[in-house]
Amino acid sequence: MLDEPIANDATSMSITCRDGHRIELRRYQGEESLSPTLLYFHGGGYLLGSLDSHDSLCQSIAQATGYTVLAVDYRLAPEHKFPTAFYDAEDAYCWLLKHGEAMGLDTSRIAVGGDSVGGTLATALCMSARDNGWPPPRCQILLYPCTSAWQDSESHSRYAQGYLLEADTLQWMFSHYLNSDEERHDWRFAPLEAAELNNLPPAFIALAEHDPLVDEGIAYMNRLQEVNVDTQLAFYPGMVHDFARLGSITPDANGQVRGDIAKALQQHLSNHQTPVGA
Repeated sequence: MLDEPIANDATSMSITCRDGHRIELRRYQGEESLSPTLLYFHGGGYLLGSLDSHDSLCQSIAQATGYTVLAVDYRLAPEHKFPTAFYDAEDAYCWLLKHGEAMGLDTSRIAVGGDSVGGTLATALCMSARDNGWPPPRCQILLYPCTSAWQDSESHSRYAQGYLLEADTLQWMFSHYLNSDEERHDWRFAPLEAAELNNLPPAFIALAEHDPLVDEGIAYMNRLQEVNVDTQLAFYPGMVHDFARLGSITPDANGQVRGDIAKALQQHLSNHQTPVGA
């Protein structure tokens, strides 16, 4: 059902995180010299997912744009609880800023992105870059992101069962990732809990109609627009959560969202963009 890894010339490397643990990155080489880069975080509820599970998606983005995609194999629960995945995301971004140029990457043209909880990591990373004074990503690519502390919106009730991602499964995943319910209100888990969303990079948000997460995705888009963050919504009728990896079942929508991602990246990673906050 899900797309399988495909034959490609991706290369692997490992980096050392702040606690000395090493994580793997997979590089999908773009065609451009001094290439723009998408730093990508896979979904899977913080328990599942891997570089292989999102291989086809990352490879297709690299091929469509000519840019480099750098996928991050962040640590998973239950062995690694909150906020380990977020720290790994920060460390991967800082490593890219420091070492990217030596790898032939243009560190002034970085985007961050991810699907589901990978989208959570990506947008939380944008907040961290802002708050820490790091060079900001040019844009954030968010595919059906998790953004709320509690999954209590109407869409969570409407699509609780029978639409691929089910309510019980989602809560089971989060219960294994979080140390306590108090952490649900941490913006690194629930970006809607952030006090300020201003001065964040432009956002491309892709949402599926029949996804329990669709309402919180819309709520996050609205919050961003309220503080004048450039936000583009792409809505896919009839689709379920994770459809960007369901090419064998939904080939048309799958191709559409991958093409839309490529267009958003090309729009924001050109050579003539004004940095966030400039």
